[in-house]
Amino acid sequence: MTTAGPLERFSSQLEDLELHVVGRVLALSSLVGVVAGLGAIVFQTMCQVTQHFLLGTLVGYSQPGPPGEHALFGASTTALRPWLLPLVPAVGGLVTGIIVQRFAPEAAGHGTDEAVESFHRRGGIIRGRIPFVKSIASAITLGSGGSGGREGPIAQIGAGFGSFLATRLGLSESSRRVLLAAGVGAGVGSIFRAPLAGALFAAEVLYSDPEFESDVIIPAALSSIIAYCVFSLKFGFGSLFATPHFSFHSAFELVPYTVLAVVVALAAGLFVRLFYGVHEFSRRLPVPPIWRPALGGLATGSLALAAYAVSRDVRVLDVLAFGYGSIQQALDGHLPILLLLGLAVGKMLTTSFSIGSGGSGGVFGPSMVIGGTLGGAIGMLAHQVMPQIVTQPGAFVAVGMAGFFAAAANTPISTLVMVSEMTGNYELLLPALWVCAVAYLVGRRWTLYRSQVPSRLHSPAHWAALREWVLGSFRAGEVMETRAVATVPPNAPLADVVRTMSRSRQSCLPVVDDEGHVTGTISSGQIQELLDRHPGRLPLIAHDLAMPPQIVAPGDGLDLALARLDAGDMDELPVVESNGGDKIVGMLSRRTILATYTRRGLERGRSGASTTTNPRVPPS
Repeated sequence: MTTAGPLERFSSQLEDLELHVVGRVLALSSLVGVVAGLGAIVFQTMCQVTQHFLLGTLVGYSQPGPPGEHALFGASTTALRPWLLPLVPAVGGLVTGIIVQRFAPEAAGHGTDEAVESFHRRGGIIRGRIPFVKSIASAITLGSGGSGGREGPIAQIGAGFGSFLATRLGLSESSRRVLLAAGVGAGVGSIFRAPLAGALFAAEVLYSDPEFESDVIIPAALSSIIAYCVFSLKFGFGSLFATPHFSFHSAFELVPYTVLAVVVALAAGLFVRLFYGVHEFSRRLPVPPIWRPALGGLATGSLALAAYAVSRDVRVLDVLAFGYGSIQQALDGHLPILLLLGLAVGKMLTTSFSIGSGGSGGVFGPSMVIGGTLGGAIGMLAHQVMPQIVTQPGAFVAVGMAGFFAAAANTPISTLVMVSEMTGNYELLLPALWVCAVAYLVGRRWTLYRSQVPSRLHSPAHWAALREWVLGSFRAGEVMETRAVATVPPNAPLADVVRTMSRSRQSCLPVVDDEGHVTGTISSGQIQELLDRHPGRLPLIAHDLAMPPQIVAPGDGLDLALARLDAGDMDELPVVESNGGDKIVGMLSRRTILATYTRRGLERGRSGASTTTNPRVPPS
């Protein structure tokens, strides 16, 4: 038998590397990155031009930016005209409303949520006109003084091109979703000079639970690096903000940092409620949709005018547009506590008015301002109380930025990295990680991105693969919980149903007749919705509340169980001796199915198999 030589062995190893797949991923991801980087340059230029002429030349207000911004224009020489502050954002909002409603209503709002929705529920498809309409509308909204950020529009530019490219090349639906997400990462990584965070953000923002879309990370990393380099060729390399030499030097600092985490998490919850409260209120206004952003702009400008009239301090006008200059001043310790708190509350309101009313722009930028100013205020207060421990109150600005958005968007890891890259300071990773983790745990009940789903199990994008590759190979009887199951008879009054549900650990309450047959199921969501609508006593019994029974037998596959959970919009269902509805032998939950899927994925990974039917950007 002939022994293979070195060249033959090397050739065999090259074949094992699947270079055609590597080349495809590298080429497509890089192309998305180039377009996203160029799109970021164009959008940044559009924003600076509109802001210079509308706010600077017309109103006489030149908003300061961070050192890494590389402004294209100098400060305006026009004297401040405060009376124009309500008018210019209102006119900008009207123009935005006309453009959006005429060409692409989906371009309203903060953009990133639209990309998340497309990933999960639309097969990664974004209409080709969306990035163009979003860019123009956002530049007008932000340039005229509307409060918002740049990440939403540029994320849609990258995502839109990724979707377009996959469609034109005839790639699979899974490939289109991956390239869409890679475009999101490229846009965010370039515009904020944070390529690593852009890649992690694209994979993390899809889910509200601590989970990453693993197939996205490598393509998003490649596209984010290319986009960052392209963008930086025009606007310069380096971080967005300049920070002093912050450090973490005492374990006792975790006490005020914990206070900071709770404060920013609760503030994030307030911001989310306020943002969507304004959104729902504006939708109910008896005016045409094109006027809603104009009313939001009017409210934004009026708030800025009122704040300036009361304080006579031009720095309060950072509640308009981007407001990144206030972060830099807070990092340098140049803003007093009352102004910091005022900017935080004002930015919540103006962003809700500007974007929640139907204007166009992102929410990440305003979140950085809100979190940073709140962090600065907490840091200065902590410094006054414990000066020996809190020696650098400015460090709380950077950590507050991370904690606030971690709680507002359920993205603790990518936000932690993003703030580190934006500030160029990695000395605060430990306290920032602590604050992001605590803030996420406190604030995981709310999110700015309503299109997020809890996990891969809840994403329609993965349902078919889950059922085909994993769930069908497991039986319900193998993984069900066999603990004692709480049940109620059909004639149980509503009070008994509520009492039994609250005392059990179940989210589903089977209704069982005298012969032991399951005649229906009642979910905790039903009960909660009923009590919210009718807080008083209702003459209802379990039979009135029960839905048709969603049950499985021990021999049924987990794919069938998941289908029945979806059909009943439930998180748990009973397992019975047979599908005829005989004696209950256990309960089966979504969480158990997810744990089974994860365990099988790990087993397949250890055995060298893939948990997905496609490589990261698979051949068509």
